[in-house]
Amino acid sequence: MEWFLNEFETFVGVNFWTMLFAWCNLLILYIFLKKFLFKPIKKMIDSRQAEIDGMYSDAEGKRAEADAMRAEYEARLSEAKEESEEILKSARRRAALKEEEILNDAKAEAARVLERADEEIELERKRILNEVKDEVSGLAVGIASAVIGRDVTEEEHHELIDTFIDEVGEKK
Repeated sequence: MEWFLNEFETFVGVNFWTMLFAWCNLLILYIFLKKFLFKPIKKMIDSRQAEIDGMYSDAEGKRAEADAMRAEYEARLSEAKEESEEILKSARRRAALKEEEILNDAKAEAARVLERADEEIELERKRILNEVKDEVSGLAVGIASAVIGRDVTEEEHHELIDTFIDEVGEKK
């Protein structure tokens, strides 16, 4: 059993050279892994991180640009609305002025038409009055000639007619 214990001690026991050899192997493995595995993987991870950061910064830049464009669009839309309202107001004012002008022109034209109609009525009344005077004077001359028994001159004739018409005008 002693043999077993010796074997067990050598198997489980700590040997300085074995431990040093294990530590050297571990150190060599660490350096090897660091040089050929950790550095390339870290480099790849850093490059991916830089790429992702670049994408985020590009996205933020695009978002800021989109926000600026939206603000500009809203400002232009607001200006366009104000301008359209001004155009509508101006058109309404011009329409109201045109309407007033047309109404004034129509009233003036109606007044001119009425004035011309009054003038025509007055002229027609004078013409009819003159026709009546001529007719009455012809009758009066005929009657006066028959009554007086003599011919009346044209001057006397007009004088008699004017007197007769004045008397008839006063009776009305």
